[in-house]
Formats: sequence, C-alpha cells, structure tokens
Amino acid sequence: MHIHRDWTGLPAEARGATVAMGNFDGVHMGHRAVIDAARRAVDAPLGIITFEPHPRQFFAPDAPSFRLMNSEARANRLARLGTERLYELPFGAVLAGLTPEAFAQEVLVDGLGVRHVTVGQDFCFGKKRSGNVNILRDLGERHGFGVTAVPLVGDGGQEYSSTAIRKALSEGRPRDAERMLGHWHRIEGEIVHGEKRGRELGWPTANMRLDDLHLPRLGVYAVLVDVLTGPERLSCKGVASLGVRPMFGRNAPNLEVHLFDYSGDLYGQHLSVALVDFLRDEEKFGSLEDLVRQIDADADQARRLLSGV
Repeated sequence: MHIHRDWTGLPAEARGATVAMGNFDGVHMGHRAVIDAARRAVDAPLGIITFEPHPRQFFAPDAPSFRLMNSEARANRLARLGTERLYELPFGAVLAGLTPEAFAQEVLVDGLGVRHVTVGQDFCFGKKRSGNVNILRDLGERHGFGVTAVPLVGDGGQEYSSTAIRKALSEGRPRDAERMLGHWHRIEGEIVHGEKRGRELGWPTANMRLDDLHLPRLGVYAVLVDVLTGPERLSCKGVASLGVRPMFGRNAPNLEVHLFDYSGDLYGQHLSVALVDFLRDEEKFGSLEDLVRQIDADADQARRLLSGV
C-alpha cells in the first residue's frame, strides 16, 4: 500500500483510483461496506481518502480523546483490506475552508484524478459540512467521476457506529466491540521505556502510550500481540494492564503488556495489541506480594480464555 499525505504534486501512477472517502475511525463493519462498494464500483486501483488529524480534533482540540485508532493502526487495518493507495490528507484551515465545489475540483479532480467516489449515505464534506451525498453526485456528473452512496448497515436493528463501539469498550465489552468492528480492537504504537517495575516483579512488560485515544475500561485484559517491526516479527498471547498504576501513584494512563513465553528486548519496536477479554478492574493492593499473586492469577485466567482464540 502506498501512502500519500497531500493531494498536490502526485505522480501519474498515484491518480485514477476508485476511492472510499471518510474518517474510517475503527474501520468497523459499516466502513467495510463502503470500502467493498468502492472496490466493486469500477475496474481501478482501490484507494481510501481519509484525513489526519481527524476533523473533530481540528475543530475541538480540547475535547476529550475519542479516537479508536491512531493513524498507524488505521493504515495497518486498511492495508489488510487490500487498499492499494491511502490518501491521508492533512486536515487544517485549508481543507476546512474549501467549499464542496472547491473540494471536488481541487482535491478530487485536479489533485487525485479519481474515477469513482464511494461514501456512506450520511457523509458530509466541505466548509461547514455544507456538502452532502446529493451535492457530491451533482459534482461527480459535472466533473466526470461516479458516486456511490452506501446505506448504513448494522446488526439486530442497531447501526454499526464508532459511538457504539466506544460504549462497548468503555464498559469492558471487547468481544461486543469486535462484533461491530469485524476485528479485535487494537492499540498500536511504539514500545517506550517504563520504570522496569514489572521486570523487578518477575513480569516484564512492554509499555505503550495511549495519547489521543479513547480509553477502554481501565483494568486488566487478555490480549493477542503482534510485533510489527524489528527482527522478531511474531504473534503471541499475553496479559495487559491498561490504566494509571494505582499501586505506584501514577496518573497518566498507559498500556503495559506481558507477552507469554517471550523474553527478548522489544524497546523501540511497534506492537499491535488486541483486547480480547476484560479480566478485572484496576486495584491498589496492600503489598507487592499481593500484587504478584494477583498477576499470577490474571495470567492463568488469560491463558485459559485465549486457549480457543
């Protein structure tokens, strides 16, 4: 997959795709329907148009973190779906100020040379979200690209949505989130140096930041782990603590992951951690010995729950 982070100056081979357009936060089953429709629309390379940062972050920078995925995790998921070209457009004052007509002309036609655009039926675009699907269709007829609007899809009468997925994760229901996503909810990023307390306790962990992400319910999880970079690219099972480490007075949430049956050095590498089962809430123990006994129990429970995954 080729990633392009602007709509200007693209080589000829980067133009002419059939594209799905949207924010694709979580890349859930509703998003999959839009992407699959784009794939079927015309015989052309499959592209995705999305925006970074998320427009909501641009317009409300001080609002609580809401994203299900950072840009790295989103790109990795889209690549797995067969995306050939990811147009991750920089969202700022310039894009926010384009009228629907200017967006179609400057971005879709002059910049990307799209052959077809597929969106969800509730898609809005352009300055003050003044463009909708009907306007996009009119612009497509004027400029020579096709447009498909995909109805919202769901399960059991409920539409798949990032909002519903956030709710499931906030309540500690990762398997319900997986049903709506079509894949495990994953936290991806670089392993950073921690305080090495886990190693001292006999449970070494890989530490990851949770910057700008929606926080699932804080606590301990059974997880699946993929090492994405470095010489040891492997998949394994593990147990993870997502939270503020109340035993040690820390307040900034992070993710501490223990990989079962692995003892290598992964500092600086990138992990993809899938939340599979919520085990328990965070707890402050009376002693380090009590904490270690609970970690042993957590690991045993995680191994049992992951045995069939």
